[in-house]
Amino acid sequence: MDWLSAGLVLAGALVGGLLNGLTGFGTGLTALPLWLQVLEPAVAAQLVSVASIAGHLSALPSLWRDSDWRELGPMLVGGLVGVPIGLCLLPLIKVELFKMAVGIILICYCAFMLCAAGHLHIRRASRAAEMAIGFLGGVLGGIAGLSGPPPMVWGALRSWPKAQRRRTLQTFNTAVLSAMLTASLAGGLVDMRLLVASAIALPATLSGNWLGERLYRRLDERRFDRVVLGLVFVSGCLLVWANR
Repeated sequence: MDWLSAGLVLAGALVGGLLNGLTGFGTGLTALPLWLQVLEPAVAAQLVSVASIAGHLSALPSLWRDSDWRELGPMLVGGLVGVPIGLCLLPLIKVELFKMAVGIILICYCAFMLCAAGHLHIRRASRAAEMAIGFLGGVLGGIAGLSGPPPMVWGALRSWPKAQRRRTLQTFNTAVLSAMLTASLAGGLVDMRLLVASAIALPATLSGNWLGERLYRRLDERRFDRVVLGLVFVSGCLLVWANR
């Protein structure tokens, strides 16, 4: 890996770790636009899983203790079912189309959150709906490590407070991305490229995560949402612009 590639991996890891520590998700949203410039989609998606799981390690004891597993059950089941489907779809997607699709997903996600999420509310939701949201997150997690947006949008529609959103996303992403990485290992899809990229990315990921956790304590609900959407929107625009 040359110096430019290493620098882009490092920069993506730092920004992704910052958003991950702040919100409980976002490594893929912010790091992929940079990582896809120098890494193949499969390696970039695996690196998202490694970095995201590493960022959540310090929170695992509290997640295990505080999470409502009965409430999370349908979403987690749907997510785990969706992961292998996403992994099967990944080799069928062209690199340029993959990059453009990721950028469009990010922009549409931000547009929805800015324009509609504050005005639409779902008071009651069936288990089937929660499982469908988890399934979509699992498919996106298997393809690109982007398991966060569907449950994040769902949490906004359900008017979850930021603490519940963050805890749910941390638990869901840890489970789904761990499954994605395990399936990749079992399928022989992991090679030395991921190990090299992980060695470069993990120190920056952990540093960014540490800073994000401290920023989280200083933000109210409104600032929390604005910071998240701003970072994600810029990432999506950069990715679409780079592949226009």
